[in-house]
Amino acid sequence: MKRRNRGLFVTFEGGEGVGKTTQINRIYDTLTSKGHSVVKTLEPGGTRLGIDIRTILLHQDKNPVYKQCELFLYLADRAQHVQEMILPALEEGKIVLCDRFNDSTLAYQGTARNLDIKLLRSLCKAAADGLVPDLTLFLDLDPKIGLARAKKKDAHDRLERENLEFHTKVREGFLSLVEEEPKRFHVIDASQAIDVVYEQSIAEIESVLCLK
Repeated sequence: MKRRNRGLFVTFEGGEGVGKTTQINRIYDTLTSKGHSVVKTLEPGGTRLGIDIRTILLHQDKNPVYKQCELFLYLADRAQHVQEMILPALEEGKIVLCDRFNDSTLAYQGTARNLDIKLLRSLCKAAADGLVPDLTLFLDLDPKIGLARAKKKDAHDRLERENLEFHTKVREGFLSLVEEEPKRFHVIDASQAIDVVYEQSIAEIESVLCLK
């Protein structure tokens, strides 16, 4: 059941290189300039404990991370994140802008890693303490373009180094989730100019804010 809260929980989803961080930073600046109390955060790594988990998940190459271990590390990060940061912020009436949440687990570990989706849904619900986003912006982009963008960065994390087939499955996973929950998701074409993506994203958020 969707938790009732006084704040607004907005998640940003998408594959590698779609520009989620850029949009979140810009939207954060816009909303705060209008007097809103806003928290921007990410998964994994939104808490001090989460930073350590993120390092294990994405930035260590000494030991293999098996898919089952990967899953539970993400879930542990989410459980800590929800209790320590997200729920308290929502209870204070703040807007929370979160880079990735349960949908990423379903797309990456479910569709792309081929773990049982039904089981994942149950585990995600438990880790998130039943919390469901009020709005999810899915920044959709051809994985070839996204990976090309990601490769322009100086360092590449473990997921960015996965092959094109993996990232294609991730996108398919997200699109399936969009079909299942069209009222929560809003799809934005991330191949558009950054300003256009921003304008469409902030318009969708402000539309939901008007209904709160």
